[in-house]
Amino acid sequence: MGTQLDQEKLKAMAAELAKDIKSEKDLGALTQQLVKLTVETALNAELDEHLGYEKHALEGRGTGNSRNGYSAKRLKGQHGEVPIQAPRDRDGSFEPQFVRKGQSRLTQMDDQILALYAKGLSTRDIVDAFKEMYDADISATLVSKVTERVIDQVHEWQNRPVDPIYPIVYLDCIVLKIRQDKRVINKSLYLALGINMEGQKELLGLWLAETEGAKFWLSVLTELKNRGLEDILIACVDGLKGFPDAIAAEYPQTKVQLCIVHMVRNSLRYVSWKDYKAVTADLKQIYQSATEHEARQALEAFGERWDSQYPQISRSPPLSA
Repeated sequence: MGTQLDQEKLKAMAAELAKDIKSEKDLGALTQQLVKLTVETALNAELDEHLGYEKHALEGRGTGNSRNGYSAKRLKGQHGEVPIQAPRDRDGSFEPQFVRKGQSRLTQMDDQILALYAKGLSTRDIVDAFKEMYDADISATLVSKVTERVIDQVHEWQNRPVDPIYPIVYLDCIVLKIRQDKRVINKSLYLALGINMEGQKELLGLWLAETEGAKFWLSVLTELKNRGLEDILIACVDGLKGFPDAIAAEYPQTKVQLCIVHMVRNSLRYVSWKDYKAVTADLKQIYQSATEHEARQALEAFGERWDSQYPQISRSPPLSA
């Protein structure tokens, strides 16, 4: 009921405000006013909570701290620059969280800078884009600071310590289209996904390279070992040549298992298109079995149905094991 009432109030307010909007410029000016009103209201509410009483309330007398006017500041955001009055307290202990001291832009602007940066825009391109879209002047230094701060966090995450043992680690590589030097090129993204001792998935790392190869995988495994990964029980991989040898170089006791998706794909190389879905479904019955006994029963049923047409599948590893 409360949510419905709020919606009705907002619609009534919007209808009233819309009467004075005649152009996009009017809409932009109104948006700035609403941002100003919202930010100032939020900051005053934070100060109320910090002091423990509302403005002009009698219980504020003799508390030792009180309001002490306002500081003028300008906030940059997607709607341009908005002047606001930030409230202060007398002893200077108020630390607002909505818009922090010294903050000159709304955090949404940081998100937009990073989004444009991720799309491959240069620092200068981003500066020009903000000027064109919002008539907001931001410096190339500001863009660099925002992107560098995130890159530092990425480096910290990439080099963090990991658990000493993971029962299962999935090692895979996907090809992505990357914008680089104003060109779109293919690059290989290596990823290591671990299942920890609590059974939870944990992304251990991401690495970008020109192509996929066993030599690069060896450097990935060496890095994981240096970060504290002492043992892997099962490494689940694709059929890349030399991959098992790379794993054995750092983790000689690890059992290497071909990923189920890749095993099914390898088997389907022998299958005609008209049987594709049926064979896929029967193969999944084997690989998704809960026990070895169930898997062997499913394999036997698969052989009875398909060996006459596709005998290579049942004889191929690991089904023939």
